[in-house]
Amino acid sequence: MTITPPNPSVRVDVDGAICRITFARPESLNAINLDVVAALDGVTSAIRVDDTIRCVILSGAGDHFMAGGDIKHFQDRIAAVPDKAALRDEFETLLDDVHKVITNMRAMPQPIIASVRGAAAGAGVSVMLACDLVLASDNAFFTLAYSHLGASPDGGSTFQLPRTAGMKRAMEIALLGDRFDAETAERYGLINRVIADADLDAETEKLATRLAAGPARAYAHTKALLNASLGNTLQQQLDAESDSFADCVTGPDFAEGVAAFNEKRKPAFKGQ
Repeated sequence: MTITPPNPSVRVDVDGAICRITFARPESLNAINLDVVAALDGVTSAIRVDDTIRCVILSGAGDHFMAGGDIKHFQDRIAAVPDKAALRDEFETLLDDVHKVITNMRAMPQPIIASVRGAAAGAGVSVMLACDLVLASDNAFFTLAYSHLGASPDGGSTFQLPRTAGMKRAMEIALLGDRFDAETAERYGLINRVIADADLDAETEKLATRLAAGPARAYAHTKALLNASLGNTLQQQLDAESDSFADCVTGPDFAEGVAAFNEKRKPAFKGQ
């Protein structure tokens, strides 16, 4: 399947089983706008049903990941839409579309790696938190930032932060909006690893290659189980684990993994 974004605000490159999504508005630090939202919605919807893709990389063109929402656009809309009810409806529609993207990211079976350098601010943090793994350059910095605009967070960050960093830390990050560095983000549990900027692309590629060569069905079930875990009772989670494991047993990758273990060799998974 060919995945073509509906506009040039996002680039998509598929190389074998790895799909690279790049925010392509470096002149605005890859700030999210209507075009970016539309492109991400189309791209993530397509990836969800493409079983030839086994790993996704999300990154930003230039020196930054994503510097939040397009604040100039917000100012233009406030001036252009004086009716408060109409303005509210417009922004609710925008956020509904943003949230479709977040839902797609959490629901897609493929692991998603965020490769972050420079700024991850506002919606950039929300999108990063929706990824499964995060590698960050040692020059990366983070701020939820919404409080500085007089707004509450969106993009699922108020769902992800308490589960990732704990409630007290989530309150601090969201209410104060302070900027913090990559080492702090790692300590908070928001990212997996801090990597020297010169090595970020190579390390991201190495991790994506490893995941793309792994057991795709098992990864899909594992991702779904972990995402559902905090909303389930113990019994519900145990039942889901039984169902998922049983489904894996019926696939050829399980047979290959068992055979490779017994033969003391590295498994060659087909992603089935």
